[in-house]
Amino acid sequence: MTGTENMSMATGGAAPSAAPADDGATVVGEHRPRDRVLDLTVRSPVLTAAAHVRLLLPPGWSRDASRTWPVLWLLHGSGAGHTAWTDHGGVEELVGDGDVIVAMPDGGRCGNYTDWWNRGDGGAPKWETFHLAELRQILERGYRAGTRRAVAGNGTGGMGALAYAARHRGLFRAAASFSGPVHTLHRDPRGLDVADLVELTVAIAEPARDWTDVWGDPDEQRVVWRQHNPFDLADRLAGVRLHVSAGDGRPGPYDPRPGTGPDVVEALAGAVSREFAGKLKKLGIPISTHFYRGTHTWPYWRRELRDALPALLAAIG
Repeated sequence: MTGTENMSMATGGAAPSAAPADDGATVVGEHRPRDRVLDLTVRSPVLTAAAHVRLLLPPGWSRDASRTWPVLWLLHGSGAGHTAWTDHGGVEELVGDGDVIVAMPDGGRCGNYTDWWNRGDGGAPKWETFHLAELRQILERGYRAGTRRAVAGNGTGGMGALAYAARHRGLFRAAASFSGPVHTLHRDPRGLDVADLVELTVAIAEPARDWTDVWGDPDEQRVVWRQHNPFDLADRLAGVRLHVSAGDGRPGPYDPRPGTGPDVVEALAGAVSREFAGKLKKLGIPISTHFYRGTHTWPYWRRELRDALPALLAAIG
């Protein structure tokens, strides 16, 4: 590493070689908390505030390397941020010396991984545009990211992983969802709907916003919801190596209080993940699955990433 790069990381300034995206989105700060962990701050015209991205770099990585590296995108769930997979998911230990860049971007406190509908007017926040246009270009132009990509996530990050792979055919070779609400129009008159989760997360994370700003009302703007629903986009996932896992909401081996009641969020994720996998099998699209006894918590997602990681890396390696 050059002295110039050391200084830019110490001061939080952008490195001179960090080329902007086509629309002007640019890195305005860098910080290196550990030898192979690099945090970026990105100013984007499609977001209301600067966003952060954590990169786990492979051994031998350098900004001026003659080669590029495949990229595993790891998306967080609602209420989390770009450090979630290193803080709670053990990704540094699990990836080890793997020959891959792991990109862990902010996805918004709601974690809906979409360009918000905003009552048909569009505009910020545009998380899908930020990730798949702006950030992708920044990583490929300034951080030696290659064009072989896989994507995975937990909770709403799992929904985002499958939606991204389906909506942008050919961009990702593999996709995995861990406890994701992968059928956003699923209705259960006896319990929780995925639309209820969207409403709840927006109310907590963006209390000044109306939850229907995301995709509209699920009945009145059903077309918009279907355009972002992995279940409705399932046929577009042909050729992508797929993995889906979820618990049933009952306390399992990683839960300290086995006598507690069911986790309704994980029970919903388990139900829609099974429904999603069933549709793929009817379509003749291969998918690996793991359904288990457990709750909507990090120990399970760490285990699921560990088990899915060999296939994800093989798809891009």
